[in-house]
Amino acid sequence: MGDGIVRIQRQSKGRAGKPVCIITGLNLETAELKKIAKQLKAKCGVGGTIEQGNIVIQGDNRDTIKSELESRGFTVKLAGG
Repeated sequence: MGDGIVRIQRQSKGRAGKPVCIITGLNLETAELKKIAKQLKAKCGVGGTIEQGNIVIQGDNRDTIKSELESRGFTVKLAGG
């Protein structure tokens, strides 16, 4: 799975109308995912979690997340609405 592109999708459906950013395409070990998730949460000043190998960050912080991941050498695309 994966084409080497990390995708950031904004979603609010099924979350009581509150927006979240779902980061998919990071084919990393769980420990590495947790480390990146922790740093992204701190950078955005919000909460988040890891669900089914994807990082979920609260709020609509796509631009902040995109610039942070790009600075780490990932190829990032904004996906969805």
